[in-house]
Amino acid sequence: MWLFRSVVGKLWFTILLLVSCVLFILSILLIKFLEDYYVQEAENDLTRLATKVAEVMHDYRDEQLARSIAWTLVDNRTKAVIVADESHYWYSPGDAGLDNMPLSSIRQDRDLRRVLTDGKTVKKRLYMLERHPKEKLPRDMIIVGVPMSMPDGSRGAVFIYQSLEAIADATERTKELIFLAAFIAIVMTTFFAFFLSTRITAPLRKMRQAAFEMARGHFDMKVPILTNDEIGGLAMAFNQMGRRLQFNINALNQEKEQLASILSSMADGVITFSRDGEILITNPPAERFLQAWYFEQGNDAETIAPLPPQVKELFARVVREEKEQSTEVTMQGRTWVILMTPLYGKTMVRGAVAVLRDMTEERRLDKLRKDFIANVSHELRTPIAMLQGYSEAIIDDIAASEEEKKEMAKVIYDESLRMGRLVNDLLDLARMEAGHIELQYERVELVPYVERVIRKFYGLAKEKQIELTAEFRDENIEIAIDPDRIEQVLTNLIDNAIRHTEAGGTVRLIIERSGDGVTIHVQDSGSGIPEEDLPFVFERFYKADKARTRGRSGTGLGLAIAKNIVEAHKGLITVHSKRNEGTTFSFYLPAREPKRA
Repeated sequence: MWLFRSVVGKLWFTILLLVSCVLFILSILLIKFLEDYYVQEAENDLTRLATKVAEVMHDYRDEQLARSIAWTLVDNRTKAVIVADESHYWYSPGDAGLDNMPLSSIRQDRDLRRVLTDGKTVKKRLYMLERHPKEKLPRDMIIVGVPMSMPDGSRGAVFIYQSLEAIADATERTKELIFLAAFIAIVMTTFFAFFLSTRITAPLRKMRQAAFEMARGHFDMKVPILTNDEIGGLAMAFNQMGRRLQFNINALNQEKEQLASILSSMADGVITFSRDGEILITNPPAERFLQAWYFEQGNDAETIAPLPPQVKELFARVVREEKEQSTEVTMQGRTWVILMTPLYGKTMVRGAVAVLRDMTEERRLDKLRKDFIANVSHELRTPIAMLQGYSEAIIDDIAASEEEKKEMAKVIYDESLRMGRLVNDLLDLARMEAGHIELQYERVELVPYVERVIRKFYGLAKEKQIELTAEFRDENIEIAIDPDRIEQVLTNLIDNAIRHTEAGGTVRLIIERSGDGVTIHVQDSGSGIPEEDLPFVFERFYKADKARTRGRSGTGLGLAIAKNIVEAHKGLITVHSKRNEGTTFSFYLPAREPKRA
């Protein structure tokens, strides 16, 4: 259909449409004239024939002889029906290619019935196939009804009908002549249109081709100037436009590449807003900030606000006061300092740009510097004090019985083991952070492996009335890992989840494929982790429950060790939590082929 989208095609189609309209109107008039003429002639002939048959039937008392004479008047193109009364009617015996029309059809027709009832002559055109689809009557025929008087004085009628195939033949012949004239007109129109194309449309086609090349980015295309008329002036303006576009596009590309490079390489997040507060441009750090906001609001996409209320309020102040504003936002345990500046148009503020700096690391380092010495001294002071106190009690013979001495010795032994675990954990953590950890990779099927790990906690979960389950979203998951080290990670995460989940809660493991690797989620419905503590959960001596620092609360090094084990596998461990809604620890392990011995 490319021809109809060109100037040549439109010119050719316009002329062709004009010629076709003239021929169409002419053909309708001719066909109508022929149809009316033939129908009028046929009606007159059939009326005369029906009148003769009626006279014959009236003049002869011998019905059989009268019918014989009447049948000789009917030629082989027509069919006659002589109706004497309701039960006496006769059809002409000749085979004109027409079936006998039922008398019921004549009586049911409102116009034909008047011949029998009112004695009037009726001429009518019938479409018999629409009324009697089972009978082999022509689709278009004419019928004439003439009243008849019988010799005995009774009244009847003569109906003669004939197919209008002759008119259809004439119409078809007329159509053939019209088609021949249309073909000749189309040939002449085509020749005329393509002749004009060499004079008018050839330069336009070249400009069209050059425009397509410019759309593909080839702005150095030039159109030859062949004439000095309007088309030549258009070609000159086209060439000038191409040169200007080339210059502007190069400048825009340089500016865009420079801006994209600056934004993507910035450590700080950048968000550009329109005047209506819609987000226009973001860079990767800003996208991480927005993702943290969406997670904090939940999974209901219809109710999630695009921005935190603090940022929206900051934007409103910037637009209202038209000056720089700043604020600090804490989200999912991370602290962001936001500096927002208005963007000016020609006469008004057309938006704003916000710079987001993640100050979590600075806050974390400050907290670590304050807490590290206190945590270490707190963890070591208590067992040392207990060792010293119980040792002095034994030396001073405070214990009255042998059983009390054994009990004190047992406390000293337990505290020494606890100090040993603390020291060993510190040594393991230091060795891991120094990169001295060695992993023994093996190909492991995760379904039986995880089931074996969680089986160790069924007793503890049942004792605390906690539902412990595992969900495998992909079957036959197999991956190369150090099974002992990953079991240490799972043990720590499951133990923490059970310990911080109240009776009636749930702890669930979800194992699924993630790209080429595997992601394992440990979800609990426990008390959650305070938002301000989220950045520190993987640090040394972190404890979710500050009130319980003895007994089963551990040394506070488990999550730090788990993080180092996952990172040694080239993986990543993360945590998401809401207060009183539960916590989810997720760690990703990439696929790796085990080394052959």
